[in-house]
Amino acid sequence: MLEKIPHAVGEALAGLKAGLEKTAYHASFGDVPATISVSSRAFADEAPMPARFTEDGAGVSPPLAWRGLPQGAHSVVILVEDADSPTPNPLVHLIVWNLAGTDDALPEGGIASPNGPGVHLNLGRNSFLRDQYLPPDPPNGHGPHRYVFQVYALDQTLDLPASPGRTALLDAMKGHVLAKGRLTGTYARG
Repeated sequence: MLEKIPHAVGEALAGLKAGLEKTAYHASFGDVPATISVSSRAFADEAPMPARFTEDGAGVSPPLAWRGLPQGAHSVVILVEDADSPTPNPLVHLIVWNLAGTDDALPEGGIASPNGPGVHLNLGRNSFLRDQYLPPDPPNGHGPHRYVFQVYALDQTLDLPASPGRTALLDAMKGHVLAKGRLTGTYARG
C-alpha cells in the first residue's frame, strides 16, 4: 500500500520517525535484563531483511529463534515494531503471546500473514487491526526502517482477551517480564 506513495513525499517525511526509544524494548521495559539471544537464518542483526518478508515480496514472516530464557519463564511474547514509521509511535507489525516459556523457534511463514495461514498461535492486533504478521511496507524515499523483533520471557502466562492490541499487551506484561532480547532487521524502498 505505501509503495504507491510518491518518492518525493517519502523524502519530505524522512525526518518524521517514531524513534527507537519509543519501542516497547526501550520505553516500557528498558530496565529488564537483555539476556535472550534472538536470531534469524534469513538476516543478521542490523542487516537488511530479504524482500520476501516484506510487501515487495511474498510477505511471509521470517524464521525466528530465541535462546537463553531464564529459569522461571512460563511464557514468551513476541512483539515486532517499526521504529522508523512516520507516526508518533512505532507501527506494530506483530504480536504473539503465550508461547511456551522455553528456547524455541518459528519457521519461515510460521505466523499468519496476508499471504499465508501460518500455524495456530495467540495473535494480537497489528497497527492495521489484523491478527497477523504485517509485512514491512515503508514509504518510498523515507530511508531505511528498523524492524525490531522483540522477545520477552514472562513469569506467567497472560490472561488477555482474544486479539489484544499493543496497549493491552504491554499493560498485562508490566511486572512480569524476566528477560528480553531483540533482533533488528532493516528495509528501505527507493
